[in-house]
Amino acid sequence: MERTRSLWLLAAVLAALGQCHGSSSEQCSGAVAVQRRVDCHPQPGTTQESCEARGCTWCTTDVPNAPWCFFPEDSPYGYSLGGNAEKTAKGWRVTLNKRSQLSLFGSDISPVVIDVEFQTKDRLRFKVYDPNRERFEVPLKIDSPGVAAEDTSYDVEFTDDASHFRIKRKSTGTVLWDSPLVDLFFSNQYLQITTAVPSTSVYGFGEHEHVSFKHSMDFVTYGMYSRDQAPTPNANLYGVHPFYMCVEDDSNAHGVLLLNSNAQDVSLSPNPSLTFRTIGGILDFYVFLGPTPENVVQQYTEAIGRPHMPAYWSLGFQLSRWGYGSIDVLKETVNRMHHYDIPYDVQHLDIDYMERRLDFTYDKENFAGLPEYLQELRKAGMHNVIILDPFISKDEEPGTYKPYDLGEEMGVWVNNSDGVTPAVGEAWPPGHSVFPDYTNPRTVEWWTQLCLEFKNVLDYDGIWIDMNEPSNFLRGQFPGCADNDINNPPYIPSISDRSLAQKTLCPDSKTYLGEHYNTHSLFGWSQTEPTFHAAQQATGKRAFVLSRSTFVGSGKHGGHWLGDNFSQWKDMHYSIIGMLEFNLFGMPYIGADICGFNYNTTYELCLRWMQLGSFYPFSRNHNAEGNMCKAFTQQEQDPAFFGEEFAKISRATLQIRYSLLPYLYTLFYESHVHGNTVGYKVPSAWRRTYATVDAPLNKIPLFIRGGYILPEQAPATTTTKSRLNPFGLIIALNEQGEASGSLFWDDGDSIDTIENENYFLAKYTYSAGNLKTEILKNGYRGADSLRYNKITVLGLKQKPHAVTLNGRAIHRDAFSYELNGVRATLRDYEESRGHGKSQ
Repeated sequence: MERTRSLWLLAAVLAALGQCHGSSSEQCSGAVAVQRRVDCHPQPGTTQESCEARGCTWCTTDVPNAPWCFFPEDSPYGYSLGGNAEKTAKGWRVTLNKRSQLSLFGSDISPVVIDVEFQTKDRLRFKVYDPNRERFEVPLKIDSPGVAAEDTSYDVEFTDDASHFRIKRKSTGTVLWDSPLVDLFFSNQYLQITTAVPSTSVYGFGEHEHVSFKHSMDFVTYGMYSRDQAPTPNANLYGVHPFYMCVEDDSNAHGVLLLNSNAQDVSLSPNPSLTFRTIGGILDFYVFLGPTPENVVQQYTEAIGRPHMPAYWSLGFQLSRWGYGSIDVLKETVNRMHHYDIPYDVQHLDIDYMERRLDFTYDKENFAGLPEYLQELRKAGMHNVIILDPFISKDEEPGTYKPYDLGEEMGVWVNNSDGVTPAVGEAWPPGHSVFPDYTNPRTVEWWTQLCLEFKNVLDYDGIWIDMNEPSNFLRGQFPGCADNDINNPPYIPSISDRSLAQKTLCPDSKTYLGEHYNTHSLFGWSQTEPTFHAAQQATGKRAFVLSRSTFVGSGKHGGHWLGDNFSQWKDMHYSIIGMLEFNLFGMPYIGADICGFNYNTTYELCLRWMQLGSFYPFSRNHNAEGNMCKAFTQQEQDPAFFGEEFAKISRATLQIRYSLLPYLYTLFYESHVHGNTVGYKVPSAWRRTYATVDAPLNKIPLFIRGGYILPEQAPATTTTKSRLNPFGLIIALNEQGEASGSLFWDDGDSIDTIENENYFLAKYTYSAGNLKTEILKNGYRGADSLRYNKITVLGLKQKPHAVTLNGRAIHRDAFSYELNGVRATLRDYEESRGHGKSQ
């Protein structure tokens, strides 16, 4: 019976595989194999009649999500070469002409031009545009050298029959990009291009809640258009990042960016191939040759902007809640955190601190004494972050609400389609709201002035900008969106509700840079930079900006959290994927709301999430108003809320985080200077085997990669205190008995310490029983007092019989041997900072 069942299952699997490889296509004469199909009717509502009216093939299939309407092998669509390639100073130029009069969505453009720029040895740009009419282009400044790079790692070619545009890796011959010209579409409101990819190992595209880091290629489509939407698998969320990385079959990697801010989607097909669709702008692609995944991210951030260097205090644990409701509840929360000595650096203030949810105010009744209390926290070594929303109430009494009165005077709002009257919607403030246009230089002046003035009211250390997709509680502004091609284009990408106006403004609204149709997904990006500079100017210190909506390059001026997640195990799991993806996107200062924002958490879930979240780059516990847990009379979920045992475990885990903050800070230095990711890399000796380890509720298993040296520091309840403590080194040897690492150190919050060379940088190398310290930069006098009192070596093959420091023997009482390594406690190590040796 079991054998029969197994044979039946095998037959079913083979049948399914046969369908995936085109068996269903045999039902239709001349049909394209299923895995190679490109959708000819990407909008909903396709029928055989409408499909064939487009000159496309209709063939049903049982393969999930595979298109039934697709372009035939002899597709009449697309473009062909209009002549020979023309050499330019930066590369070359090719003109393409439309092949026929057939059109998917009308208003096709012909000719179009492909400009290819050999920008660097490992970076290529190609853009497809209308040579006769200027179209919207994203105003992100990416340096474009005046002349073509020499000795590139890529080749660009058209195939002999001029039917395909290809990019190859020179060293291996791998084709990284392969676009059939018949699959190129360029009309006024519909642009499409398809490329084969060299493997199914594709990562990136955002912002979405992805269920795996490596994407499925089984006809999955991701829409990208910033939306105020709680994380839902595969739905378009708060930001837009049309960037992917592909790991080739030989483990080389490359990355590709489509620099386009219009509503768009991308379909991943099992060929494997990718089909990009967007409804405006141009097709502006950048290709990064790697060849390692880390190289790809380094090259990507070199182009779009290196991640900002965070203040040291912002790496400490942070606490927030929407719904404290009063300063008394806030104080109770802070006091119980301090009662349990839980490491805790930053207190956030959500919109309930405001007077009637009005920006640049505070509730003088429920939060009476807030300015003085923030000073108390500052004296205790803590910092605070205030939230600001991007909508401004227009219904206050004239002369009583400066943010609106000044904004009206300066003309800073997003306007209706007439370009004159402000767009009016609804949001958190009472009544109606208007929306600042941060692409307007006048708006930057207005915003900066208000941020500086509010610093004198509440002495904040950082600014958290929320709801900046921008969010509007209506479908478009009053009185609704006009029925035109801008608000209702012929194709709407695969986004939630298939609506461009849902929970935001009408696409035909006007901004300084043009129609909201083009700039919508740039709203958060355009707000982040002026907020960064305003916060820096207000505090005189390194800026802290946390933005919900992001775009390509946002990491240069801000961090991000993964939005309004849920108190569910799956959300904790998916947060790990989100961390990895935003590192790809050049935003390593990334976190998720620990214990979940929506719904009620549970003791076990919150404890496990505190353990995981203790190792997020941005570590913050935050939850929503009204999350009443029936087992308790209070609504909070901070790690002190659940009692002594929970607090004890959270404290121990956060103490590990705090002990490793010098290492995390050094990773951010490497990210800011070189564009590295901030995370853990796969060990070179990893054999892809699995091991089962004990993980009782009071412990999170933590592993260190062999071959690395991690600087550490004795923890404390704040970074203000921990920065005064002695240092140590954890030396985790690889199989060759070697390890290396580094320590970056500065004062923690001054502006441009790296650029001004006011920092200390040391490199540590361990080999053949010797630890060597090399000081690469000694520009920070505060480093003169650095003291190391503990060095731990993991992975020694045998017990050492002697330890020396710069030739001086260390007494045996100063070091101890354990089963898994050796621990030497060295006093006054800062006097030598030189060489240690174990024998």
